[in-house]
Amino acid sequence: REAVPLYTPEAFELVSREWMRIGWNCGYSYRYSWLGRPVVQLPQDMMRFQEVLYRHRPDLVIETGVAMGGSLVFTASLLSLLGDGGRVVGVDVEIRAHNRAAIEAHPLAGQIELIEGDSTAPETIQRVRDAVRPGERVMVVLDSCHTRAHVRAELELYAPLVTPGQYLVVEDAVMRDLFDVPRGHP
Repeated sequence: REAVPLYTPEAFELVSREWMRIGWNCGYSYRYSWLGRPVVQLPQDMMRFQEVLYRHRPDLVIETGVAMGGSLVFTASLLSLLGDGGRVVGVDVEIRAHNRAAIEAHPLAGQIELIEGDSTAPETIQRVRDAVRPGERVMVVLDSCHTRAHVRAELELYAPLVTPGQYLVVEDAVMRDLFDVPRGHP
């Protein structure tokens, strides 16, 4: 590999890529929380997402992949701050009892609905559709199983729920850069 001058966009891209790979392997994204709930996200991704929420002000954000609930609380808190009465629906194949209890006891629980089930199963999709109220501006965040087949299935099933002017966000698209990192499995 040839040398790249340090203070250039090329060097920034190279260093950023390696920082991501090393950080992923060291569990960097597991070191944060939001309003008391662990959040498995990179802070810079959260900053970018709040920009999208602020600009587009959805009424409902549907997120596949609940984990410990930090991302749901993050989104609910921002929607609350925007003052539009926004809600979050979190979908996961397994919501562990202690995480469910903590989310349901959180001060923002009134803005969060949990749906337990395979995000691509017909009965789960129907429950998600039923959660959408007429006229709501709907944004979707896909952050569950990161295999190509699963993400493709979620894209096909959840894209029709996104309303005009809103976004469908696919988290962890960086997986293609992590194939040779020891902990870089989807």
